[in-house]
Amino acid sequence: MLISLLASAATGPDFELGLALIPGSVRVEVTDTRSGSHPPGPGAVKPPCPLAESGRGLLMVGALAARWEVLDRDPPPGRTVRAEVDVPGWLGIARRVGA
Repeated sequence: MLISLLASAATGPDFELGLALIPGSVRVEVTDTRSGSHPPGPGAVKPPCPLAESGRGLLMVGALAARWEVLDRDPPPGRTVRAEVDVPGWLGIARRVGA
């Protein structure tokens, strides 16, 4: 679900999806190459009108992710929306897999 929400934040036909395991979390990144305005970052997302048919994606990302941010793409143009979901007990899982 988080991947779908982040992908919907990307606009246009060109976007890149990245997944990474980092200590204690899973990181999901969606990068697009669109120029123009960026989506609002954490704390700046405004809820849509109650009957609106869109506009809730980043609110849901904020509810699901432990951390998220919007970054400028390097090289420009574009932006990356990055979210991290914490994985409780990840160290125990890593030890079992490594054993």
